[in-house]
Amino acid sequence: MCGIAGYVSVTPISDPDSVIKRMTGVMAHRGPDDSGFYSDAHVRIGHRRLSIIDVAGGHQPMANEDSSLWITYNGEIFNHAQIRPKLELAGHRYRTRCDTETILHAYEEFGPACVNQFRGMFAFAIWNAKQKQLFCARDHLGKKPFYYVWTGKLFAFASEIKALLEHPAISPELEHGVLPEYLAFGYVSENRTLFRGIHKLSPGHTLTLDFNGPRTQFEVARYWDVPACTPDAGADEEGLARDLRRRLEESVSMRLMSDVPLGVFLSGGLDSSAIAAITKRQAAGPVKTFSVGYAEERYSELGHAARAASAIGTDHYETRLSLADFFEALPRLIWHEDEPIAWPSSVSLYLVSKLAARHVKVVLTGEGSDELFAGYERYRWHLLNSRMASRYSHVPGALRRSVQGALETSSLLTGDARRKLRHTFLGRDNTVESLLLDNFYAAFSPGEQASLLKRAGAPAYKNYLAFFGNRASDSLLSRMLYADQKTYLVELLMKQDQMSMACSLESRVPFLDHALVEFAARIPDRLKIRGKVQKSLLKRAVGDLLPPEIVHRKKLGFPTPLRKWLLHPESEPLYRALTNRSGFLQSIVNSKPLDDLISRHRSGTEDATDRLWRLLNLQFWGDLFLAGGNARAEPRPRGSTHSPVGHQR
Repeated sequence: MCGIAGYVSVTPISDPDSVIKRMTGVMAHRGPDDSGFYSDAHVRIGHRRLSIIDVAGGHQPMANEDSSLWITYNGEIFNHAQIRPKLELAGHRYRTRCDTETILHAYEEFGPACVNQFRGMFAFAIWNAKQKQLFCARDHLGKKPFYYVWTGKLFAFASEIKALLEHPAISPELEHGVLPEYLAFGYVSENRTLFRGIHKLSPGHTLTLDFNGPRTQFEVARYWDVPACTPDAGADEEGLARDLRRRLEESVSMRLMSDVPLGVFLSGGLDSSAIAAITKRQAAGPVKTFSVGYAEERYSELGHAARAASAIGTDHYETRLSLADFFEALPRLIWHEDEPIAWPSSVSLYLVSKLAARHVKVVLTGEGSDELFAGYERYRWHLLNSRMASRYSHVPGALRRSVQGALETSSLLTGDARRKLRHTFLGRDNTVESLLLDNFYAAFSPGEQASLLKRAGAPAYKNYLAFFGNRASDSLLSRMLYADQKTYLVELLMKQDQMSMACSLESRVPFLDHALVEFAARIPDRLKIRGKVQKSLLKRAVGDLLPPEIVHRKKLGFPTPLRKWLLHPESEPLYRALTNRSGFLQSIVNSKPLDDLISRHRSGTEDATDRLWRLLNLQFWGDLFLAGGNARAEPRPRGSTHSPVGHQR
């Protein structure tokens, strides 16, 4: 796991290595163990290394045998040892035993199709010095980041946006058009970012720049996608469960590849506990697990995690954070994320990463299972709402509108009853936008955004609906899963990468081996959700590894006490920041809707926690990156309190 950066210019570069050194230097947290550079007349490539495989021999940028190809690479190719023999048989000579060299030789042998050989997580750039061609790639699911700028004369790339901003030709500007999607979801799911002109290479895509000719050729191409759902309706459940277990064990086994200590993030839920249990069975020595929680027991999973660790037999460590820890860390973590933080759980993830980094260099996580096997409650509820809405559509429209109105104002119902019914088909229109996105995803609805934003942007739901519409022939559940895998999950993986790498810690995601993702797409809906049981087949596949109370425990979803904290007197400075008339936020939103929202929340008449979180992050981000803040300097909070609980055998 590393930090990569570089730039290529159509005209010769006169600058020495100072720019590329600044670009990699601002990412030193991604690679504290080593750094390296390559340059020629038209290119500068840099690397920061966190040494995991072949600690002594994996220096980058790395060249092939005749130094015609140079690579800078972030990630791990878990099947590199299986690829190596056929490359050696084809005549390629190895000088190291690291996976970086396998990528180079595979590119020599297969060209851009080399990516089809790899199982792992990766973002890399290969410069062909003879042909003046740059080839870049990002892994199948988007576990590793790759940002770039292309002006027609300059191409720059990096693992983090702040590294791109170190180039003198790149200035931070707001991309107004993506604000509606950010306010709705908390992230931007297309290849644009909140920075104008800075793009993301999409998961499962390659990028080629050819400078050898009268015109520079720029091409982005897709090499992989989640396959269309083709379930076998008569599939044998027991056989599928055995196959899933075998594939998951294989995926974990591949991700135990390491020359340094590794551990597991453990919440005490099904997914992380299954990964920890399989790791314990396969690891050669003791397994360390790490958990995070809060003093507020209602939101803390520490007890569940401790019981899971005891049942599995791991050496377990935990950390707690407070309101003060949380908000002191926030500006620093927005700096690490480069964009506003989508979910409060990112702060928790950072703090448990900080704890884990004291003991290991690599962790395995349970991320991705919910998007493969339908673990979120919203899937089940939308399926039910959709079925009932189809029947309810036969009721005359005037009567349906009357019922909707009653749910807003009727004194015959309690406020809690009205709130719950508004989330059902009775309180919603029978559209994906209303019944699914407004209901379960959006913080700010399109109507709220229209009054809040000073300037309109692209439709908030455009990207999600495009992915949802791409699978029109699939089942409703498969369409939801696919759209989440292409939007929501990609952001989760960025959170995982940025928060762990902020602590110089590599995180690996066994559930998201792309071969396992392809297998999951073939599992029938009835084996993902059975009645009220979600992730049904997964529970059957790993049920013998864990106590029943872990397998069947209700999912909490990494909660935080944010609503309670935003009503605490200590949160007063946050509201001052939101309403600061000279702050970044005031340049893009109208003051009255913002003030009214804050007033309703603080008086207890409305829960605006998610909306205030979006705005607070946007304020901190804009002040840091766009409004004269020093994005080169990592904000330094006072720190947080951590207390390992000792080993639990």
